[in-house]
Amino acid sequence: MAETTDVDRAHWRHLGLPPELLSSSLLSWAGLAEVVDELALRPGDVLADLACGRGGYGLEIARRTEARLIGVDFSAEAIRQARAHADDLGRTAEFRVGDLAATGLESQSITAAVCVDAIQFAEPPAAAYAELARILVPGGRAVLTCWEPTDHAPDLPERLADVDLRAGLAAAGFVDIEVVDRPEWRQTERALWDEAAALDPGDDPALQSFHDEGVRVLQIWDQVRRVRATATTRAPS
Repeated sequence: MAETTDVDRAHWRHLGLPPELLSSSLLSWAGLAEVVDELALRPGDVLADLACGRGGYGLEIARRTEARLIGVDFSAEAIRQARAHADDLGRTAEFRVGDLAATGLESQSITAAVCVDAIQFAEPPAAAYAELARILVPGGRAVLTCWEPTDHAPDLPERLADVDLRAGLAAAGFVDIEVVDRPEWRQTERALWDEAAALDPGDDPALQSFHDEGVRVLQIWDQVRRVRATATTRAPS
């Protein structure tokens, strides 16, 4: 997605995002405000945006908080676009290729970390939670957005069926863990996917992918819940 597409425009419209925020996932403008509050960043703090994609969310969080941004993503192309986007906006940020389970960041070098809608892609998931704990300073904050299975979820892909943010964070040694439902975020997503499933993609590969994903998501709609998790690394006693 090197250029603005109709998929971008649909995300901007339904998620309430400004055109300069290149979204790689489904966090709305209102949801982003919640994430910013929970990160509790101060000017000069260091923010890691893990699975940053094209960098949109991390750049906006850094703009609001005056934190120093380091974005990490497995895709070299996404990182190239994130760097170019930061340059276009006149923002200072660092973007590097890395994995959720192996970011390449130094231990205890990050004040707060965010992972938007991507922790389920880590292999193995436990390694990603451990990596979060490793890179954060003592008392550092982690904020994750994702989906978790409901009590009856027979048809979910394994990567979603196995998501348990509280258990993953606890096993990595985090404390003050809170996982909250965000049904209002789901309402926003539903409108997006209804539009995607109903559209005629023609021969546009981006629209075809968007349409197909909308159909898949609606088939399992009632089997997942939208959540936001927050946690803190242990501070020295």
